[in-house]
Amino acid sequence: MSENRDTLERLYETIKSRKGGDPAVSHTAKLFAKGRAKIAQKMGEEAVELAIAAVAETREEVISESADLVFHLLVLWAECGVTIEDVRAELRRREGLSGIEEKKARQLT
Repeated sequence: MSENRDTLERLYETIKSRKGGDPAVSHTAKLFAKGRAKIAQKMGEEAVELAIAAVAETREEVISESADLVFHLLVLWAECGVTIEDVRAELRRREGLSGIEEKKARQLT
């Protein structure tokens, strides 16, 4: 892994390397072994925890819950064959569009 890659890219590569690993020694391998539905459920739980922290907790708790959410999102992407670059490309495609225009464009396809 290159040191030029950012933290998210390095984490994503580590997550992918755990796919098919031993669930007894890796939390990430255990998530993969439980399947896509469980990974999606876990990501949803983390999103709710972040939302609650944003309303009722400290800045540090928001940061911690955000990290948990991003981790589980990356696991879900890896399970679905989605890369960070795929998402970057979609964000670039949407750049400069108003939210209303972008939503209308998605409804037409």
